[in-house]
Amino acid sequence: MLDILKAVGVPVDNSDRKLERMAKACMAVGKIKHSFQEAVSSEIGDFSRSRDIIAFENANYGEKIADASYDDIRRQDLKLPVEAGIVLNSSSQEEQATNNPSRGYALSPAFANLIHQYKTANWTNALECYIQKTISLKEELERIRDLIKVPVTLPDGKKINLSFGEHNELQKAIIEVFLPIFGFGAEVLYVGDTKDKYLHLEKEALESLCFFPLEHEELPDVVAYSREKNLLYLIEAYHSTGEWSEIRVRKVKRKLEKSKCTANIVFFTAFENKNVFRQKAKDIAWETEVWIADAPEHLVHFNGYKFLEMHK
Repeated sequence: MLDILKAVGVPVDNSDRKLERMAKACMAVGKIKHSFQEAVSSEIGDFSRSRDIIAFENANYGEKIADASYDDIRRQDLKLPVEAGIVLNSSSQEEQATNNPSRGYALSPAFANLIHQYKTANWTNALECYIQKTISLKEELERIRDLIKVPVTLPDGKKINLSFGEHNELQKAIIEVFLPIFGFGAEVLYVGDTKDKYLHLEKEALESLCFFPLEHEELPDVVAYSREKNLLYLIEAYHSTGEWSEIRVRKVKRKLEKSKCTANIVFFTAFENKNVFRQKAKDIAWETEVWIADAPEHLVHFNGYKFLEMHK
């Protein structure tokens, strides 16, 4: 089933367990026990509720999913198949609330017909016909991401476009709000992006400061340099991961010592708001700094002696 989902353009870049759950949910919706030939579609009018899907998986696939996990079926296991039009829900055919417990799911007729052909002589032709008639979810998501960019203006006026996402919105705030306030005229030497690790790179400037090799895994989201103060800002935009922890800071400091970096280093972790910061405060390394985007004119110092002069 995962082979088929990948072939029709459903993203399969997830954990093994989540992919397994997605595949089993699709098979349960189609009432498949032994063979894809058994697959049934919405044409027979039999829509399986979330609890029916759980019961089917437990009975036929060796699962032990709790009955109370019915919401995970809708929000996780069937989310992408529904978006891709592979699985239909009964609300698409009749008026029902999204969270209605009586709402059910069934395979689309086109997808059920496709998997009937799996590993037969007609499979290649059937797959080509299916793809021609449907838009790949992966392609559609990429198209949407390309349309919705995050425009960013660097301090020198140069414009770059980050890919869409909350993480990159925070990077935009770092460059356009944080640096003008606390950057002492800093120029941006590096900006990474989820789609392009080296979206903006001033390689010669970094090399002149004896910065460590840029392919290193500990490279932060934004690197900026203030000539006025000889400060090199290593800034992380925190979104689920990425704070400057004690271990990570130690690793980077060793790298900088080895490369004999000539700038004074300051480590910053940027957070969207105080609530997110509160969740990670215990993991922030000493001798680093924190900036919170919804309180842009303030800093949180974890014994950050380099910035204390600013309070005079």
